[in-house]
Amino acid sequence: MTQPRTVVFAYSDVGFFCLKLLLERDCNVVAVFTHEDNPNENQWFSSVAKLAEEHGISVHKPEKLKRSEWESTFLDEIKPELILSFYYRNMIPTWILGLPALGAYNMHGSYLPKYRGRAPVNWAVLHGESYIGATLHVMVKEPDAGEIVDQEKVMIGENDTASEVMERVRDAAVVVLGREIEPLLSGTAPRTPQDESEATYFSGRKPEDGRIDWTQSARDSFNLIRAVTRPYPGAFSDSIDSEKRLLVWWARVLSSEEAAGLREEKLEPGALISSEPLVITCGEGALEVTDFEWIEKP
Repeated sequence: MTQPRTVVFAYSDVGFFCLKLLLERDCNVVAVFTHEDNPNENQWFSSVAKLAEEHGISVHKPEKLKRSEWESTFLDEIKPELILSFYYRNMIPTWILGLPALGAYNMHGSYLPKYRGRAPVNWAVLHGESYIGATLHVMVKEPDAGEIVDQEKVMIGENDTASEVMERVRDAAVVVLGREIEPLLSGTAPRTPQDESEATYFSGRKPEDGRIDWTQSARDSFNLIRAVTRPYPGAFSDSIDSEKRLLVWWARVLSSEEAAGLREEKLEPGALISSEPLVITCGEGALEVTDFEWIEKP
């Protein structure tokens, strides 16, 4: 029996490893939609396009999926019976979502309904959450709002970086997909509506969002640092009296008592307590900056 014609929209490591699992399970992937790599972005993840090409699958990288340009291709050539999306960065138009008889599903990197939207792992680490997750859900017009098929919780330690958590989310996504491949292909995947009263939504993040607000507590500032440290752009603070920018890759939280022991007088947030080690006062407590570099302000 021929496997359903499956179209995959994918990018990043979650996309790579989920596509890899589909191919290992001999799924009939007839087309892959992905993105051109951004030369200004750190390419720390595996290539979806390369994996698809190695398996002789047609790869498409459109900036937009305009109906006037793509409808005949989908109807006459691709003919999707099942659509799966794994960390594809663009919203897939509803006219495409309605084509496959077996439905269209997305793997989102949070424990829905919380953290809908962009960069859920980074936001969760920034907010000091204790868990995130991977959720397979039905795709609808609103982002990440469709019925849940399956999900797996991922714990977040108080010192974990977003990159470390992202690896666990990737692994959880593969586990979820592995459990649901057969139900998806047979049209028997379960569906549970999301609780809208529990939903939260966050937009994408920009490098500028890594600016440290020293009036926040040391713990909150540390959460920002671990949310955007390598391979992400990093947290930073600009020097007031020079053209230098302090790029912070890691730090240690000091209590108010520890900070007071380094210097007697009370200082304003952002003031230097010590240069060796580099310790900066916060709204509450202080940060010992342990991995950093000085760069020119952009």
